[in-house]
Amino acid sequence: MTTTYSEPSTSSSYGDARPIGEQLRAWRQRRRLSQLELASEADVSTRHLSFVETGRSAPSRDMVLRLAEHLDVPLRDRNLLLVAAGYAPMYSETPMEEPRMDAVRGALRQVLDGHQPYPAVVVDRFWNLVDANEAASIFTDLAPPHLLEPPLNVLRLSMHPDGIAQYILNLGEWRAHMVDRVRRHVALTADPALERLYKELRDFPGSDPLEEAAVPSTGHDVFVPLRIRVDGADLSFFSTIATFGTPVDITVAELAIESFYPADATTSDYLRTRAGW
Repeated sequence: MTTTYSEPSTSSSYGDARPIGEQLRAWRQRRRLSQLELASEADVSTRHLSFVETGRSAPSRDMVLRLAEHLDVPLRDRNLLLVAAGYAPMYSETPMEEPRMDAVRGALRQVLDGHQPYPAVVVDRFWNLVDANEAASIFTDLAPPHLLEPPLNVLRLSMHPDGIAQYILNLGEWRAHMVDRVRRHVALTADPALERLYKELRDFPGSDPLEEAAVPSTGHDVFVPLRIRVDGADLSFFSTIATFGTPVDITVAELAIESFYPADATTSDYLRTRAGW
């Protein structure tokens, strides 16, 4: 598979015009914390937090960062909070092609190559493909060219009726859990672009993913597998997600490595034979 890097997002243009207090209150409510709970966690007085949220007190730069840390605000949105409070943004967003990202690219490539002959992909916060190993072509080879044009969105690729969806044997079950995964990301980030992706995926033809997700599995699996038919073979995968620890760059913080593993011997044998192992 040819490696392609998605273009850096330009959505962090510091366009949220709401006062800092309103933004902090919105994040607190999104995390379902009371003022007392947040104040206790962040070691500030409830009175001061209340004054900050209502605009009666201006928070210091350290206070903004402390509250953002305890609210688990993404780095991209921490910049928005800083700007709203009158401070310069703190976190950079470095394009993947920049020399300073050499170590990051090298680490990603080592993980991807080391996972052969099993598929692995690197995606950004919108599930746009950033990189992939050769084994991941088992999925992209099933898709029409128009779904492979950059930025290639791996969720759209898998759920679009013209894409991989037509080969997925447990489409209702798998789609339900993936759509719910995106929904939970929307709830955590309140990202409007991610919400648009969620609605697009939710509205693809097929059974209602929200209803599907509400039905407990009756099987004996400990995870929801991806079951897919390739070249007449019924393959089954499960996956793990890995992210970088302690990132201070937005691009790095938003990268995720999804590694697919064979869920049965048939799938393992198929992948090893396909790779010539």
